[in-house]
Amino acid sequence: MRIGLIGTGRIGSFHAGVLARHPGVAGLVVTDPDGVRAAQVAARTGSTAVASAEEVLGAGVDAVVITSATSAHADLIGRAARAGLPAFCEKPIALDLAGTLGALREVERAGSVLQLGFMRRFDAGYAAARAAVRGGALGRLHTVRATTSDPAPPPAAYLPLSGGLFRDCLVHDFDILRWVTGREVTEVYATGSDAGPAMFREAGDVDTAAALLTLDDGTLATATATRCNGAGYDVRMELAGEQDQIAVGFDDRTPLTSAEPQGPPAPAKPWPGFLERFAPAYEAELDAFLRVVDGGLPNPCDGREALHALRVAEACELSREQHRPVRMTEIAEV
Repeated sequence: MRIGLIGTGRIGSFHAGVLARHPGVAGLVVTDPDGVRAAQVAARTGSTAVASAEEVLGAGVDAVVITSATSAHADLIGRAARAGLPAFCEKPIALDLAGTLGALREVERAGSVLQLGFMRRFDAGYAAARAAVRGGALGRLHTVRATTSDPAPPPAAYLPLSGGLFRDCLVHDFDILRWVTGREVTEVYATGSDAGPAMFREAGDVDTAAALLTLDDGTLATATATRCNGAGYDVRMELAGEQDQIAVGFDDRTPLTSAEPQGPPAPAKPWPGFLERFAPAYEAELDAFLRVVDGGLPNPCDGREALHALRVAEACELSREQHRPVRMTEIAEV
């Protein structure tokens, strides 16, 4: 099949390489507002660079992969839907509920396919944790601890466009919490700190955040994140039940050093970033999308899944601002 890719930044460039290597892709058409960057990606991957998203949509492609700036996601999703093209889009659909719902309505009106890029659903560790929880291996699940720690802050110019730490970063933890446990969040209590670099205060954002989440079966979950983890990129989930407990993301590259005299030392090669840590998952989610387009697989992560995760992020942001617990019934569903 022939695929269009809109956006050739860091993740778009990575996806272009994956698609170009995929045996099911016969041709790849790419574009980016930075024409030089698009041309470089095209040259590296043997694809064709065009000047605009409109040209991609009109190039006879069978589906599109959207890896543009977040601000363009909702519009591009709508345009793909109106063109009758299945679309894969990196999260988020939009940075607010109104924009997200508007794009979802376009997809639903067109009857088209939208798969969202929550890559952790395709990670082997999270898949094993889901199987353990759903299969009863842990017994009654009572506690979940999730963490996402970036090794260094993003550029200052990115922060005002990101939607904040809950919507941009922790939204992955909110999605994977629902996917692994099969439960819904009913209440959140969240806080954040902007005690780090001044650019976070200037952007009205926080560099570190924590949320306590109550699930609909009484399970308690914590989700923490920081932009300032100098030890390396650290994404983990610990799940504790009455019979056993397991951890995702705990291996010889986890940037964590034991303080015990006989404990394991610091990793020789800690994870440097998300592309290295989740490379196999990114490849697997695109393979799944191509199978969806080809009719061989049901959509594993449709747009409504992104809406559920965003609603939790919205509740956390409200909780942080108002210093109070927030019930999910306070956040609009439709």
